[in-house]
Amino acid sequence: MTELLTNPEAWAALLTLTALEIVLGIDNVIFLSVIVSRIPQPQATRARQIGLALALIFRILLLSVLVWLIGLTAPVVSVHGLDLSWRDLILIGGGLFLIAKATHEIHAEVEARESEQKGGGASGFLLVILQIIIIDLVFSLDSIITAIGMAQELEIMIAAVVIAVVIMYLSSGPVARFVAAHPTTKMLALAFLVLIGVALVADGFKFHIPRGYIYFAILFAVAVEFFNVLAGRNRRKHGS
Repeated sequence: MTELLTNPEAWAALLTLTALEIVLGIDNVIFLSVIVSRIPQPQATRARQIGLALALIFRILLLSVLVWLIGLTAPVVSVHGLDLSWRDLILIGGGLFLIAKATHEIHAEVEARESEQKGGGASGFLLVILQIIIIDLVFSLDSIITAIGMAQELEIMIAAVVIAVVIMYLSSGPVARFVAAHPTTKMLALAFLVLIGVALVADGFKFHIPRGYIYFAILFAVAVEFFNVLAGRNRRKHGS
């Protein structure tokens, strides 16, 4: 452990891996922000905290079973000559879940059914937690396999994951509040989830879409939406 603290290469690996884990965690934060907006604020805060705690637990547990995790990349089924592993099947399933969930939410927003917009009570809260658990598992798997490919020391991997989840926790509150306060931003976030779901399904079928393209599209759309929100605020200010 002391050797790692005094090793410049270990610090460089930690910084690089932490940055990558934060980028990979953007998807998780977007999903959390959208899904918790469906329940009342006190429950939403608790659901977000539980979701991020589960994300941290899942990542550390997966890191602790490296041998089993590496085995997930071994082919288990063949479809039309394409070998698929458990990791591929999980990514495909998780991607389809994201697409279906985001499509359902977009439909509910367009139909503007107030009764579906706030699912209070224990059943609504438990349903949100269940969906968070499912998607946390998918994102954790992709995140940890990336960590295994970039670092060799378990301590560096765990440290990077913990730092990334802490940053996710600090940013998830403001993001969730912003999404809840601006309906057009929520629709944009749901569109992101469809895009991310398509990318996960493509990865599962061995067709990798460079994440740089996806994150650039997200950043560009966020910048446009930011100026749109700013312009709307200025119009209301001058109108009053």
